[in-house]
Amino acid sequence: MENLLQSQNIKLIIYGAVGLIVLYLILKLLKLPFKILINGILGVVLLYIANLIGANFGITVGINVVTALIAGILGIPGVIALFIFQLFI
Repeated sequence: MENLLQSQNIKLIIYGAVGLIVLYLILKLLKLPFKILINGILGVVLLYIANLIGANFGITVGINVVTALIAGILGIPGVIALFIFQLFI
């Protein structure tokens, strides 16, 4: 009887550990899309502010999915790169 209880406890521990590992992996996989979305939104806001300032100097960058992702992923250096790229076009 004691061996049966010990084997059941070991199974419960193993199932619990596997469940925690699966939960951790699911949360890790879901974190990346939300991070990209939030960074993209912040990139659009940063581009909008930069366009307001850049309009005084005659330099603007169109806000679309590609420029928002570049600004969102790279942050301020991405916005600077977009404006430098716009100067050469």
